[in-house]
Formats: sequence, C-alpha cells, structure tokens
Amino acid sequence: MNQFSRTELLLGAEGLERLGNARVAIFGVGGVGGYVAEGLVRSGLGAIDLFDDDRICLTNLNRQLIATRKTVGQHKVDAMANRLLEINPDLKVETRRLFYMPDTADEVDLSVYDYVVDAVDTVTAKLELIVRCRDLGVRIISAMGAGNKLDPTQLRVADIYETSMCPLARVMRHELRKRGVRHLKVVYSTEPPRKIIDDPSISCRQHCICPPGTVRKCTVRRDIPGSTAFVPPVMGLIIAGEIVRELAQVEL
Repeated sequence: MNQFSRTELLLGAEGLERLGNARVAIFGVGGVGGYVAEGLVRSGLGAIDLFDDDRICLTNLNRQLIATRKTVGQHKVDAMANRLLEINPDLKVETRRLFYMPDTADEVDLSVYDYVVDAVDTVTAKLELIVRCRDLGVRIISAMGAGNKLDPTQLRVADIYETSMCPLARVMRHELRKRGVRHLKVVYSTEPPRKIIDDPSISCRQHCICPPGTVRKCTVRRDIPGSTAFVPPVMGLIIAGEIVRELAQVEL
C-alpha cells in the first residue's frame, strides 16, 4: 500500500507508472493553475515545473489554493512548490519566477515536457506557448476565461474551434487561425460573462493592495475580472483530469 493505492485502482499499475515517469509544465499558478498542479501531484505525477512571476495578494484568498494569510507576499511558485512537496516529498519540482512572453520564451525548453498547461491570462503569452508547443509536437491544454462566471456546471472540454460564448476563446480562435494552429484542447465556459459591479470603493484599479515587489500590479492590467472560490478551481481540476487520463492512457 502507498499514498497512490486508491488511484491505482482506477489507473492500473502501468498507468500509474506512466504518470510517475511524466513531466508537466504549468504556466500560471493562480486560481486555475494551482488546482491543476495539486490535482496532478495528488494523482501521482512524478515531475512538475511551475512558471509564474506573481506574488500572492490579499485578493487571491477568495480562490487560490496557496493563498492564506500566512502566504500573502510570497512568490506563488515558491508557496506552490512547498505545498506540493508536503503532499509528495519524492516529487521532482522546479520553479521559475518568470513572466512568459515572446521576449522570455527562449529561456524555456518546452521539448522536455510530456504536457504543458497554459493557465496564464495574457493572450500574447498564450499564443506564444501554443505555437511553440505545436511546432515541437508537445501536448498542451489551455484555460479560457474563468472570470466573471458563477456556474461551474457550464465548463466544457472542447477544441478551440468548437467553443462559443467565451470572449477569450473568440479572440484565441481568430489569432490561432492566422498562425495556422488547427487544433487546441481547451476548457471553457458556455456561461455568458456577467457584468461586474461598478463600485470604485472595491476596485483594485484604484485601491491596489498588491504586495511589495509585485511586477504586474492591478493598476497596469487591462481588465480586472470578478472571480469566485468555485469556478477557477473546477476548471483547474478538469484540466488535471484530462492530463492524468492522457498520460496514464486511460479511456473513459
């Protein structure tokens, strides 16, 4: 018996071994990416690389797995790595305090990964990751918009060209088509985005409380969406489930 015995009952010994020999990169360790990471590690993933340049902010406490009063101000990748190693001390984990963009992309060798998770919120970064993975033949799954949503039952797994309703997916379809990307597995929501309450007294734009040292503060972000404690985590766990089944080669 071991900590993955219950998982082995479903994946089988060979499936669990394949998962234990796999290496996954997660770009963006926030409301979605944090739950992807934990779901994978609790399932028996052997190696994980975490990429994020943000620090934990007080406003992250409503949805991010690693956010507590004790971790506010810490780098997200560091807090996530510490948590994952408490779950599995034998895990191989690497952290990079990196904001992935075209000008930093060459610092990362994507070819070493069995799977890449795009859980970032910048279109430019998403496109760079997706195109590079396409060119290298590396599997990637991309998170679409989880903000301004209240119904996790409307989350779906689909090819990017079969999505609807999601504004981010619409932009991504247009840009990916121009780049010749014909397929991309995504998780998206069919729920229409809700209009957020226009109240300057609770706006991060005017009352930014990002911890000292934060590079991408709320005041420089294009949009600050509303978020919940249940939609981003469910999206993250759906992504984790897709990856586990593919890496372990288990059919539904």
